[in-house]
Amino acid sequence: MADLASDNTAPVHPAVLEALRRANEGRAPAYGADALTARAEGRVRALLGQDVPVFLVWNGTGANVTGLAALLRPRDAVLCAEDAHINVDECGAPERFTGAKLVDIPTADGKLRPEDLAPRLTGLGVEHHVQPAVVSITQSTERGTVYTPDELRALGAWCHRHGLALHMDGARIANATAALGGDLRATTRDLGVDVLSFGFTKNGAMGVEAVAFLDPVRAEGFRFVRKQAMQLASKMRYLAAQVDALLADGLWLELAAHANRMARRLADGAAGVPGVRLSHPVTANGVFATLPDRVIESLQRRHAFYVWKAGTDGTSEVRWMCSWATAPEEVDTFVRDLAEAMR
Repeated sequence: MADLASDNTAPVHPAVLEALRRANEGRAPAYGADALTARAEGRVRALLGQDVPVFLVWNGTGANVTGLAALLRPRDAVLCAEDAHINVDECGAPERFTGAKLVDIPTADGKLRPEDLAPRLTGLGVEHHVQPAVVSITQSTERGTVYTPDELRALGAWCHRHGLALHMDGARIANATAALGGDLRATTRDLGVDVLSFGFTKNGAMGVEAVAFLDPVRAEGFRFVRKQAMQLASKMRYLAAQVDALLADGLWLELAAHANRMARRLADGAAGVPGVRLSHPVTANGVFATLPDRVIESLQRRHAFYVWKAGTDGTSEVRWMCSWATAPEEVDTFVRDLAEAMR
């Protein structure tokens, strides 16, 4: 069976498990006052800038909610893509815990552009309307696409020109960074991103993310936000051990690059099967394609993957997600079964 359901289904990388074993030796100060947490935060700063405040949290929803909470007042609004994780898959947590409103915008490929955002700048200063304060984007997007540096630069400039902050949900930031050449700062902070949810769980960790304030001023008071949001770990060294292991010697990029290669292998194989239509060019680790429903049902009896968007014409769009643990043999077996099912 090929498991293409999610990169969350992948196991924890052995280097992370070994780091957790080592972290379990002896005692250490609580709540992040230990040497391992300082080292892990330092590794993140080495990628983004030594002045960047870094805070470890439990999970991706926690990173997004707390990062956004630092930027918002209850009368504010967040502009985001219609299929953004904060809008679709976080059970209303951003709205509940920030008190702000999400304004979702339809997109063809998961990317927001200034021309999509401009019409939403209405009712500014009018007490009857929420006030746009943040643009939140996902990199790579929920559609598997990747913002280019030029696209990010244009977004950052537009946001700052209109007084909005730019938040990036980077649950798969490793895959995007690997696809863009490997320089995290050059493809986030230097292009205008203010706050980054730096994801590790989908890239070999057991469970840890980081909130990085690329505009350091915006971190004021965040330690209180993290505590109130129940994202402050008492035994922080176990979160830090995972980050430390993945960022040491570039392991995080190696794992992401492998996942990207497997997705490209899968996309190339699927594109050669008559009747299979890919939705977007594949840049990161997700592949989206449209298939006949009967073929989907046949494949799901053996392989794990999700229907992304059910159709009404006998075809539906599916998502195939690769991870650091996806093997070439899995991909090749799946493509072979896909071709057989289409025949």
